[in-house]
Amino acid sequence: MEKNNDTAPVVLQVLPELETGGLETGTVEMACELQKHGIKNFVASQGGRMVHDLEKAKVPHITLPLKTKNPFKMLSNAKKLEKVIRENGINIVHARSRAPAWSAYWAAKRAGVHFMTTFHGTYGLGPFGIKKLYNRVMTYGERVIAISNHIRNHMIKNYKTDDGKIRLIFRCADIEKFNPAAVSQERMIKKIKEYNIAEDKPVILLPGRITHWKGQHLLIEALHLMKHKDYYCIIAGAEQGRTDYLNHIKNLARKYNLQDRVGFFGIYSDAPALMMVSNIILSTAIEPEAFGRIAVEGQAMGKIVIASNIGGSLDNLIDGKTGRLFASNDAQSLADAIDWALDLPEEEKKKISEAAVKNVKDNFTKEIMCDKTIKVYKELMALDKH
Repeated sequence: MEKNNDTAPVVLQVLPELETGGLETGTVEMACELQKHGIKNFVASQGGRMVHDLEKAKVPHITLPLKTKNPFKMLSNAKKLEKVIRENGINIVHARSRAPAWSAYWAAKRAGVHFMTTFHGTYGLGPFGIKKLYNRVMTYGERVIAISNHIRNHMIKNYKTDDGKIRLIFRCADIEKFNPAAVSQERMIKKIKEYNIAEDKPVILLPGRITHWKGQHLLIEALHLMKHKDYYCIIAGAEQGRTDYLNHIKNLARKYNLQDRVGFFGIYSDAPALMMVSNIILSTAIEPEAFGRIAVEGQAMGKIVIASNIGGSLDNLIDGKTGRLFASNDAQSLADAIDWALDLPEEEKKKISEAAVKNVKDNFTKEIMCDKTIKVYKELMALDKH
């Protein structure tokens, strides 16, 4: 490792692209926060609509084909990244996804600077674990950020990662955006009209892309098993080409005569307003969520949140206090949890709502996430003094 007399971190974050998603949002949030702290930083990606957010914050963006998995292009990217590192005095390379992480790792090694990663998901291991070698680059960092205990345990179990270099830093909710006081009456009225919401029925909301592991089918089964019959359920999210699965859950709703009580909607906008006009927010994943942002955003909005008792939800929701956990992939357990929420007295709802908002403010804000990450950067720079 080359010594750098300037111990202030100069950071390069590397990811495939900047279109949309939690990974991309977290990268931009981090870049903007570093800028606010006067820490010089750069982002490298293939580009996308969120580059505009970096430009507004005056964070330089380096456009490279970092989404590629072509080994020759990855080597070419490594050479270009090495040049960027040397020309800009970068001393920390922070990789956030596998393909660009290989290029970033090779570049950091050649330039003699620190390399770290954020392990954002469990990543498929492939048949007989053949993809482990490809995934393993995410454990090569001198420090590796795990976004939940589920991810931390996954790294230790599957990659034998040294727990001493793992730093647990939860993802966050944007509490300026996901704030009940920030949602106007006009925005709420717009959602009521858009989603055909009757004001005399409790509203159950399941947001998230339409895919089997997110558990939309489980919700339909649970609605059939519930004792409560007077509600309106919104299933909102992009199908992303999964027409067969969408048709399956629609047919399931018809089979149980739920079509008058369940509305299927595609891509949704203004999530805070949609949550605001709902009473219960669901996260019904049948496979572990790496973090579970919906559950945190729902709590930030002061809503009753019900989530599977697996993955990141075990970190971000306190069962019985800030919401309710149900037995994963168990339709009856989910039905019981929704019935419980619908039966809650107003005083108890208020208590859970207040505890939920406090939970997010105390543990899952952008400021907490960014401050803890900056500490990791400074921790790496302190290694040069020894």
